[in-house]
Amino acid sequence: MITVRTEIDIAAPIEVCFRLARDIDVHTRTVWRHTNEKAVGGVTSGQIGAGESVTFQATHFLIRQKLTSKITELVEPSYFVDEMQKGTFKSLRHIHRFEALDGGKGTRMSDTLYIEAPLGLLGRVAEVFILKRYMRKFLEDRNWQLKKLAEEKRANDNDDT
Repeated sequence: MITVRTEIDIAAPIEVCFRLARDIDVHTRTVWRHTNEKAVGGVTSGQIGAGESVTFQATHFLIRQKLTSKITELVEPSYFVDEMQKGTFKSLRHIHRFEALDGGKGTRMSDTLYIEAPLGLLGRVAEVFILKRYMRKFLEDRNWQLKKLAEEKRANDNDDT
């Protein structure tokens, strides 16, 4: 099993970041284009909540795959956890944490991803030499896109006042 941790500071309130991170439409817009990721089952649009599931279909490593994930824990606006119910991995658990910064004007968003590949020793080798770097880059890129959206939303909301 590998652990991937990422962290990013966002100049937007925690509630905005928390909402955007749970939005299925935002998710599919903020992941790598070449994966052609889309929601095909469960909650396929809008906010996903506690106890709800989503099935994503995407292409990774030239293989079209599906992954069903369920929100197993949710404390608004502090954190939520999604866990793979069905998919390519032996196990996958993703913890999303949100911490208010700068008197509520900003947010620190962190991800901790636990992944275990199938296929025993071969899977372990793939985890260490391929999967860890790939998933870190995937999360960092997605989080950068989410940061841009949240900060644009904050700027637009401030324009309305």
